[in-house]
Amino acid sequence: MTLTAKAPQTGSIADEPRHDCRNAYVETLADLARADHRIVGVVNDSVGSSKLDAFKKAFPDRLINVGIAEQDMVGVAAGLASGGRIPFVSAASCFLTARALEQIKADVAYSDHNVKLCGMSPGVAYGELGPTHHSIEDLAWLRAIDNLTVVVPADPVETAAAMRWAAATEGPVFIRVSRMGVPVVYREDYEFVPGRAVTLRDGQDVTLISNGTVLWRALAAAEQLAQEGIEARVLSMPTVKPVDVQAVVAAARETEGIVTAEEATRAGGLGGAVAETVVEHHPTRMRILGIPEFAPTGAAGFLLDRYGMSPDGIADAARKVLRRR
Repeated sequence: MTLTAKAPQTGSIADEPRHDCRNAYVETLADLARADHRIVGVVNDSVGSSKLDAFKKAFPDRLINVGIAEQDMVGVAAGLASGGRIPFVSAASCFLTARALEQIKADVAYSDHNVKLCGMSPGVAYGELGPTHHSIEDLAWLRAIDNLTVVVPADPVETAAAMRWAAATEGPVFIRVSRMGVPVVYREDYEFVPGRAVTLRDGQDVTLISNGTVLWRALAAAEQLAQEGIEARVLSMPTVKPVDVQAVVAAARETEGIVTAEEATRAGGLGGAVAETVVEHHPTRMRILGIPEFAPTGAAGFLLDRYGMSPDGIADAARKVLRRR
């Protein structure tokens, strides 16, 4: 499917204002709660960092704070789901996915409970706090768990759309909710569909596949490449699981190679999902951009740039795929 990215006011998406997706998250959660009494929030002493203070004030009996006890938090959410509620679990992604991985696997996914896991401030958003707070492994861990849809929204519009879809859909879902400022990519009428990639820019030379906080950087890279006469297709892949196999195979067949870029480990995330698809259906040249190690302490933007996910870095990877450098 081809959608048009939100037209930048200044001529480049890199110059657009930045937005914190947590704001869209809490506003959408409140809207959902007003419309459906089954919606509840569950947190691990993270009301402030999840920006849920207004939700707590509006729905004091529908926000459950279990304290710093992530395993209990996911277990409580599974219990609420079994009682007919629709829990949205809000916690820093590094702690939600690492400390409660067994509960996510057994209590939520295996048991097929209607729990919506929301990994707040994922990737390297807590950059200054170092590797203990980086959540770069979460996508690889969760992709390995059956019966769990894994969503990585790129902007506030997609965050809200994914939440509305999750609330209306029975079954386990994980949604990354970024705190790193991102420009608005999608128009307000955007519809999130799991397993469907969105073509934000067409091109026949090379394909850039990205999501989350890196997607706008891929669009900016495509703008750079266009100035050199290189037409880059830009695919937004909001669901890492399931990945859009048809879109990936089409990119492999119709362009000279693929570059993936994500705020996660190079192993097991979006790049891994695309590589697995390409190997099975239509081998092609690829570059996988991600974080290959325990990333050091540093601002989030600095860390993404360090590992080749600046617009310049993504454009350079595309040139290498095309063997034009």
